[in-house]
Amino acid sequence: MCWSMGVSRLDVFYRRLLLTKLFIGGWGKPEDLKRIFEFRKIIGDRERCRSLVPEDYPVHINKTEEHIDCHIHDGFFISPLEHLVPGILPAEAVKARFQFIVPKRWQKNRPVCIHLAGTGDHFFWRRRTLMARPMVKEAGMASLLLENPYYGSRKPKDQLRSSLKNVSDLFVMGGALILESTVLLRWLESEGYWPLGMTGISMGGYMASLAVTNWPKPIPLIPCLSWSTASSVFTTGVLSKAVNWKELEKQYAIDSVYEEEIIKLLDYCGNVDSLEHLLGLSGDVRASVGQSSKAGGQAEAGPGLLIGAGPEGGEARADQLFSSGNTGGRSLGTPRSLHANSTLHGKKTDLAKCYRPSLHRESISFMKAVMDECTHMANFSVPVDTSLIIVVQAKEDAYVPRTGVLSLQEIWPGCEVRYLNGGHISAYLFKQNVFRRAIYDTFDRFCLKYPNMH
Repeated sequence: MCWSMGVSRLDVFYRRLLLTKLFIGGWGKPEDLKRIFEFRKIIGDRERCRSLVPEDYPVHINKTEEHIDCHIHDGFFISPLEHLVPGILPAEAVKARFQFIVPKRWQKNRPVCIHLAGTGDHFFWRRRTLMARPMVKEAGMASLLLENPYYGSRKPKDQLRSSLKNVSDLFVMGGALILESTVLLRWLESEGYWPLGMTGISMGGYMASLAVTNWPKPIPLIPCLSWSTASSVFTTGVLSKAVNWKELEKQYAIDSVYEEEIIKLLDYCGNVDSLEHLLGLSGDVRASVGQSSKAGGQAEAGPGLLIGAGPEGGEARADQLFSSGNTGGRSLGTPRSLHANSTLHGKKTDLAKCYRPSLHRESISFMKAVMDECTHMANFSVPVDTSLIIVVQAKEDAYVPRTGVLSLQEIWPGCEVRYLNGGHISAYLFKQNVFRRAIYDTFDRFCLKYPNMH
């Protein structure tokens, strides 16, 4: 790939130092992808989520340390995702752990900012040292650091460092963090803290943005070094070089479930024309997709198919929808018209299809489609008050390309974007003070606009 002069050389160089491959296990189990895509339809709609997490969800503090200027509390709770989509989280990630850094002396009010972890940010040391402790000193502001699923003590035993094993792991992480952030925001409210806000750097910025789309009140949001979707990160950014495309292409070619079923669960793939545009499928595959769409109305993606129906034809309850238990002999979310085919997960016998020249392009298109489905901000509710969002971006970011994707200003009219000179790595390492300044400014803006909300 030829990089323009507008891309940081440090970003490109730093990526070459990292030898670990991403997604060595492939796309993830098709059943897991179906369940998480179905759940995405629900958590993408704030109104439908109001009762997903109980108001008094149990949160526990199990350790407290006293320091010169603050108390550091360690706490935990069970991720609500384990209740709503049972078994989708690895066993190590079911217990959500956090660290809560509280100043001994408040300067004004009792503000708390939740920080979600960026790529490679295991445990709490980095966020505590570079963000939370300085925020205590500079602004008398508390910080709550949530450990991401798949990181630190929540890392699966078979995962190598920060390299997620399956593409589906990123979506499971996002779904878990949205619900876990809701638990923590409600708990902080009940404990009398105010105002509350969310931030994160790099991947943490994406995850904080997703969490805020689900919060039913105005809230400060400060996403740093992230943008409107993660799809470009893994398809055109420097991290695309770390993706194990060989394994992804092999699985995509061998198992027809990806292009024949999974693609139908994506929001903008409800008809053959959009499938054709997204995947550039070969003529014979397009024809088969068209036939299955005509065979039964449910083969086209739409709310009725994706959410399912309850026993009386009404909407099914969330805790029933995604159970990994008995589903009446068919996979949830799979079009009924496809169940006449006995080889639902059958292998493709046409070897030419497995080695077709367009396979790499199709796999990249499929990656873009599934990434957009679960990470594109346009697929989620707009935050209640976009004037409380300050985005901090690096002008020459090679990890988070902004070319060819909707801007956050288009998706969230009224948000502010601040640009730093340089690339992703230099900003991540040396611009923490700029991120903290954006946090203080957003919290001040909130207090001026909503002085009586608490």
